[in-house]
Amino acid sequence: MQFITNDKFKSVQHRVLAQTGMPRISVASLFRPFHEGIELITYRPIKELVTEENPCVYRDTNLKEYVALRNEAVGMSGRSALDPFKVESMKSTRLARH
Repeated sequence: MQFITNDKFKSVQHRVLAQTGMPRISVASLFRPFHEGIELITYRPIKELVTEENPCVYRDTNLKEYVALRNEAVGMSGRSALDPFKVESMKSTRLARH
């Protein structure tokens, strides 16, 4: 949601506060859409939410790249999965390479 709304809606770190002495049940729910070609569909912030006053925060990406970078760069580090897609991140990466 944060990506497609160009930071208009912010995601938060997931936290769980369990009651002590009480049983806890966790249910994992995983969803990964798959049909031929879906990994190459381009995702970007909604164009109506990108303006001169509110410039694009994230670059275009696709599902294949998102999954690869998220697993490589984020893992269990606690960093945001969106960091590799920030436009500012791209600029600083280019400057560091030169």
